Amino acid sequence: MNAPDPALARLVTARALLLEPYGLDEAHLQRALASVFEHRTDYADLYFQYTRSESFSLEEGIVKSGTFGIDQGVGVRAVSGERTAFAYSDDISNDALLQAARTVRSIAASGSARVPVAAQLQTRTQKSLYGMEDPVGSLPTTEKIRLLEELERAARALDARVKQVMANLVSEYDVVLVARSDGLLAADVRPLVRLSLTVIAEEAGRREQGFSGGGGRSGLEMFTPDLLREHARLAVDMALVNLQARPAPAGIMSVVLGPGWPGILLHEAVGHGLEGDFNRKGSSAFAGRIGQRVAARGVTVIDDGTIPERRGSLNIDDEGNPTQRTVLIEDGVLRGYMQDTLNARLMKARSTGNARRESFAALPMPRMTNTCMLGGNTDPEEILRSVSQGIYARNFGGGQVDITNGKFVFSMAEAYLIENGRLGAPIKGATLIGNGPDALTRVTMIGNDMRMDLGIGTCGKEGQSVPVGVGQPTLRIEGLTVGGTGG
Repeated sequence: MNAPDPALARLVTARALLLEPYGLDEAHLQRALASVFEHRTDYADLYFQYTRSESFSLEEGIVKSGTFGIDQGVGVRAVSGERTAFAYSDDISNDALLQAARTVRSIAASGSARVPVAAQLQTRTQKSLYGMEDPVGSLPTTEKIRLLEELERAARALDARVKQVMANLVSEYDVVLVARSDGLLAADVRPLVRLSLTVIAEEAGRREQGFSGGGGRSGLEMFTPDLLREHARLAVDMALVNLQARPAPAGIMSVVLGPGWPGILLHEAVGHGLEGDFNRKGSSAFAGRIGQRVAARGVTVIDDGTIPERRGSLNIDDEGNPTQRTVLIEDGVLRGYMQDTLNARLMKARSTGNARRESFAALPMPRMTNTCMLGGNTDPEEILRSVSQGIYARNFGGGQVDITNGKFVFSMAEAYLIENGRLGAPIKGATLIGNGPDALTRVTMIGNDMRMDLGIGTCGKEGQSVPVGVGQPTLRIEGLTVGGTGG
């Protein structure tokens, strides 16, 4: 007996949640698309979405907040040349669908359709990167609270200096359905969970914090007792290290970035500049540089939306295209950009499956999924030994980036001095200041320990937030400016 096609299984779920309760079927979708094409239009699509979400916050052993929500609706988009018209409704009905279609067709001049709507909507076989379980309904509320309580107990048991613990658990069940004027019908069922922990430790009147967290596209069963203890250890260790931290020095120096979450610097300072829309408009520092050397030899950067169960992964993007592994920079040479359908068409390129939107009420645009730098051949300990004086950044906090020139400022949440090839004292208040494209040319050593983050990333662009992943190996970068608080 053949296993069921996962694409069809997802389509059955999407129909049951987004069409059938409202008396809709594929024929209604085709009529709405045909209505758009009563004017001269290049492309149109419908994006249905149902999202159920829940969160709980625990502080000092008390549930401080609990939320539950359901959001659903449909967005209708029409594209004519470089122009886009968009309308949405949280009322899923045939009348609302046709009204939105009539609204968006006003973008184009009257006359017959430039491209006819496909005669029939068809689905395609798709990969299956994660299950279809609903994490919101996977455990009773009491069990979700118990999970947070267990996390708090684990953190407090590690050290008496832990004075405050804050934990948060978020679950989401997202179902989308895309119907396009070229005849594609695609659906996805997207579970997502995230756990976060912040601890505050105090000693001799000084208070410092540490954090950890993780998640992915799975159910709440991923948060095993062992994983909870590991998150507690990471958060407490960071807080205790920062209790001993001295003021950070300032100046231009060698910087070693740790593996995993420090890839957030790559994401912000370089990744956004490799998105198609910024390059089509010429506002990115990487615009017009395909085939040119933009980074040191050995630097290979990819965006990969196909890693199983990762936070940034998707079976299909928000235009219904399959996600893929896209090489952006290969051995220091710029090979391509992340593309959605609109920007790819205008740049005479192909979609890379990177169209993403925050919800049915937002337009898609090219966005990252899981962005990382691949590992090299050098042992991380060798990289550390190679630095006589410098900074080791193990973890980052917030940061700011100017996409047009790549300039960035990032705060280091956990960092150490490097003295004579060994980790020295922890430092506090250090910031990393530089230029993303320039920093890529200053990479001198690449570790063999490439690692993804633990599953906590959220990316903002033009007011829209989407879940993402980042990753990198240990890196040595020369001549970065460190802003500090000490001499």
